[in-house]
Amino acid sequence: MLAGALALDQLFPPNLARYNDRSTEIVDSNGRLLRAFTTADGKWRLKTAVDDVDPVYLGLLKAYEDRRFDGHWGVDPLAVARAAEQWINRGRIVSGASTLSMQAARLLEPELFRIGPRRTLGTKILQSARALQLEWRYSKREVLGIYLTLAPMGGNLEGVRAASFAYFGKEPKHLNAAEAALLVAIPQSPERRRPDRSPAAAQAARERVLERGLQHEVIDASLANLASSRPVPNRRLAMPLHAPHLSAWLAGQSPGTVVPTTIRFELQAALLQLAREERGRIADRPDIAIVAVDNRTGTVVAWQGGSDYFGRAGQVDLVRAHRSPGSALKPLIYAMAFDDRVLHPESLIEDVPVRFRDWLPRNFDRDHQGAVTVRRALQQSLNVPAVLALEKVGPQRFLSTLRTAGAAPGLPPGDTGASLGIALGSATVSPLEMAGLYAGLARGGEFAPPMIRRDRAGREPVRLIGPAAVWYVGDVLAEAPLPDGFANLPVGLRERRIAYKTGTSAGFRDAWAAGYSANWTVVVWVGHADGTSRPGQLGRHAALPVLFKAFSRLPAEDNIAKPPPTDVLRVASWRDLPVRMRSLGPTAEPGSLRIAYPPADARIELAAREAVPLTAKGGKGSLRWLIDGRPIDSTKWVPDGPGLVRVAVVDEAGHSSAVTVRIVERRQ
Repeated sequence: MLAGALALDQLFPPNLARYNDRSTEIVDSNGRLLRAFTTADGKWRLKTAVDDVDPVYLGLLKAYEDRRFDGHWGVDPLAVARAAEQWINRGRIVSGASTLSMQAARLLEPELFRIGPRRTLGTKILQSARALQLEWRYSKREVLGIYLTLAPMGGNLEGVRAASFAYFGKEPKHLNAAEAALLVAIPQSPERRRPDRSPAAAQAARERVLERGLQHEVIDASLANLASSRPVPNRRLAMPLHAPHLSAWLAGQSPGTVVPTTIRFELQAALLQLAREERGRIADRPDIAIVAVDNRTGTVVAWQGGSDYFGRAGQVDLVRAHRSPGSALKPLIYAMAFDDRVLHPESLIEDVPVRFRDWLPRNFDRDHQGAVTVRRALQQSLNVPAVLALEKVGPQRFLSTLRTAGAAPGLPPGDTGASLGIALGSATVSPLEMAGLYAGLARGGEFAPPMIRRDRAGREPVRLIGPAAVWYVGDVLAEAPLPDGFANLPVGLRERRIAYKTGTSAGFRDAWAAGYSANWTVVVWVGHADGTSRPGQLGRHAALPVLFKAFSRLPAEDNIAKPPPTDVLRVASWRDLPVRMRSLGPTAEPGSLRIAYPPADARIELAAREAVPLTAKGGKGSLRWLIDGRPIDSTKWVPDGPGLVRVAVVDEAGHSSAVTVRIVERRQ
């Protein structure tokens, strides 16, 4: 008999397909459910283990369904004897002596036991055999886990966790006695006892469970009375829907599994609330994407893919969507130039009209400032200096570095990667990729794509930029000008040192702000998912205030002071730099002469008797300067007063260059 039973067990093992066909679950860093998805047959079927439910629920379940569950082998002999006696005395099956193990077996293979409209002795024998198989193969906790996962709870709800979320909005680990009793009662007649459709029947069934629990001392009288006084829910709640864009993406990668993420639930909720608040106060209600990274671990802690998931184009994941970054990649360009030792924050770089083949880049205000320090050029986001720096670094090398760092820049059709327009946003990136790039700056030049799944190893960081170059960038960006309306950083941020940069794409379609502190990197994108223009909405106006507010909702910093790298070069002026690092300007043709400062059509504000430095590139021999045709004896010119002035320079070979500038009196 034993040999025959073992052979049958091997030939006809329990079919766990239904148990294994569970809802995909996306959970946060502590295992808290962010979002679940229905199974292929449309069921909410969440895996539920013994440790996932409140002990009072387990006590009530066993008292009501199977008091000797912990002691029998799948079939309860005493219950069988009672059922047999009732059958003999009444001539029909009154109770089936069904154990939780037998119910688990039936739930695994409902079609196998759906032989007729009434229970028969044959089905009970088959169910008992299956229960013995389960007990032989699995532990009591595992068998109970099958029941907890598959128990019918009305409609398309299966299992205790799904029902607990749908009826009470919480995990079953936090059930009170009234809630636990209701979930024990529903599976016996799930459609007739659905609290959202038949609250009176559900309440009556709950009371019978509480009475049984009191009878068997699972609960005391005071707890039973308190539970009886509570109303039953009369509606179903929506399932959790946190980080919906991220969850949908990950569910497609691993259907039918529990996907553990690095998201921190409280930070996700805080930034979601921020995005909703900011969107609500803006007239055209733009989409707002926010991604936050923990620099210490390289993990994503918050992922806000858009403001209205169920709105028009709301399911576009804007954290992964490629958009033009405008000027937001400029810090990476300068960091590479710093690392090459061809530039320093105090180097002079020319912001003058320069034509690169058939392209003439201009600043947003259509003006130019002449020779400025790299520090000022980056803080003011001047375009020509960034293009000059990229020309020095090399656009293809720059793109290669971005790719090695984990980004995948998108290029316009026909662009081979040699275009200098990359400095101003012609290569698209996603907010997630941008977060990885800025987090690499925060980590001293070691780059890796941000991690989001705890069940997969992240890529080892790669050093792409030296610590000194990264330190220069952080030092410059931490002193960048605040947006209008901010005299100082908001309260709560003054103890943080935040390095930040904004970006605005052509046509005002994308407004960016990216920043990092010691512990956190945050990227904010504001715009419309369909690319609708938002005239006048610069990154510093539309996105930077959101960035600051996002930092204010993140945990405090470690505030561990770190000295600058030993090879950082501190100077008071560009004149103290090595010759090769003192200045960078457009490449002039051999022997040509060009005025470097002041730039053509410049508007120069001066106080009384303030001098204008005159500089030129190229030429042969000594140079002679002329103001409105009159020569001067110095390279420092003191204007006579406001107005239009013609500035010219002539070399010994007779070559000349001239510009017209407007002098404006500076208001004190």
